[in-house]
Amino acid sequence: MPADDASPAFAQAAAEDGIVLEHESFDWLCEQGHVGLLRVAVDRHDPSLREPVTAAVEALTAIYAGLGGDTAVISNARENLFLPVDLVHKPTGTLIELDESVHFTSHRLATFELYPPDTRLGYNLDEYKELCREWASKTDNISRGLAAKGFGFGGVQKERAYQDALRDLATPAMGHPPLIRIVALDSDGGAAYQRERDALLELLKS
Repeated sequence: MPADDASPAFAQAAAEDGIVLEHESFDWLCEQGHVGLLRVAVDRHDPSLREPVTAAVEALTAIYAGLGGDTAVISNARENLFLPVDLVHKPTGTLIELDESVHFTSHRLATFELYPPDTRLGYNLDEYKELCREWASKTDNISRGLAAKGFGFGGVQKERAYQDALRDLATPAMGHPPLIRIVALDSDGGAAYQRERDALLELLKS
């Protein structure tokens, strides 16, 4: 768990309101990205998944290519390496992500342009786009000297943008409520909860 992870303090603040948020992994959210999403959906033989998953995979394929991802790498990635989810509200099946400043980049902004028009999101897309524009000059080059699987050296922020898009699009496609994103620029989970408390309670009831 990163030192600046805001999720423990956020979960603690939520618990004081009687909201239990836990950690959970999902087989459709793994290192294989959209390839893994399609594989898991096909294996479930659930006709209700066919249309939403197909639409999500088409968009994610375009996003991955647009970010310069290597198709051969993702196709051969590990299907049993699950990507982390910050918090999950199990009674409703709602996934919650807390986004520190590193999540707001020009690469993330580019992913939004390829979302299907009817994508269901549990956050304000216009606010996120504006934060990406505001922070990109500071965050685009973070971890520039490190390699990211499928994106090569300097690709950490591209990988992060792709995986955020994967969480956004795969979650409702697999029958969950829209993923909720909480802005936590300063990594203060407790303060983020207080800011978003009323909106979060409303989303978890709907």
